[in-house]
Amino acid sequence: MGAHFCRRARAQHDVIAVHHTTPMRMNGVTPIKADLRTKRDRRRLGALGADCVVHLAAKVKGPQARTQNQQMLDAVLELERPIVYASSTVVHWSRATPYGESRREDEQRIAESGLAWATVRPSAPYGALLPHHRPGHRESFHTLVDWVRRSPVVPVIGSGQYRRQPVHVDDFSDAILALIADPLPMKAFDVGGEEALSFNAIVRTIGEAMGKRPRTVHLPKSWVAQVARFQPNFDVDLIMAVDEDEVADGTQLSKMTGVRFRSFTEGVRCLI
Repeated sequence: MGAHFCRRARAQHDVIAVHHTTPMRMNGVTPIKADLRTKRDRRRLGALGADCVVHLAAKVKGPQARTQNQQMLDAVLELERPIVYASSTVVHWSRATPYGESRREDEQRIAESGLAWATVRPSAPYGALLPHHRPGHRESFHTLVDWVRRSPVVPVIGSGQYRRQPVHVDDFSDAILALIADPLPMKAFDVGGEEALSFNAIVRTIGEAMGKRPRTVHLPKSWVAQVARFQPNFDVDLIMAVDEDEVADGTQLSKMTGVRFRSFTEGVRCLI
C-alpha cells in the first residue's frame, strides 16, 4: 500500500517515503530509511518540515507488534502535523485479536491528539505488483493468484463463506489524496469496493478472469492455526478470527472525495 500510494501521490506532491526495510525506488519519491523507535531518526523526520503525514505502516504479528505500533505512532504524533491514518476493518470484529486491539488504540490516540486527522479503514486492499519494488512480505492476494494459476485446487481456511469487500489500492490512494487537499474532516471512514464477496466468490472471480474454474478445498481453521505457529508469515489470532465478515461501506468517503471505489470484478485483472 505504501508503494502504491507513493506512485499516485508523486504527481501532485513532493513525496518522502519513510521505510524501515524496503526502499521506494521510483522517480519522484525520496526514500529515507528510519527506525521510528529511535530518538535520532525521529529528530531527522522532524527536521524535514512535512506538511502532512500519511501513516500506512503496521506490524501485524509477533510478540512485540503492539509495542512497535505504539512506538511508530508516537513518532508520527511528535511531528505535530495533520495525519491520515490507515487502520483496518478488523476494528469491527467481535473476536478480540492483538492486531485489532492495536488498531483501536491507535485510532483513539489519533482522535484525542488535538491534531487534524482522518482515519481510513480498508477492507482487503489489492493491487498490481509494482516493477522494481520487492516488499518485505508477499501480499496475500498475489499468493492467492499464484494458487489459482498453478494449481487446480485452492486451499481455503474454514467455510469460505465469510465476506470481504476488496478495495483497489489506486482508489484507496486517490481518496487519501482528495482528503489531504482540504482540511482533514476529523472522522473515520470504512473503505471497500462496490461489492461484498465471500472468500469462495473471490477465488471464483480470480479464476474467471484467468479462464479457469478452480476447485476449493476447505481446511479446518484450528488445524491451519496449529500449522501457522511454525510459519513466519501467518498470525494465529487472525486465522482463528478469519470467519468474521469484513464489509465496508465506502459511500460516505466516496461522496466526500468524489472517488468511485470499483468492484473486485472490475479491478481483478490488475492482479493477473
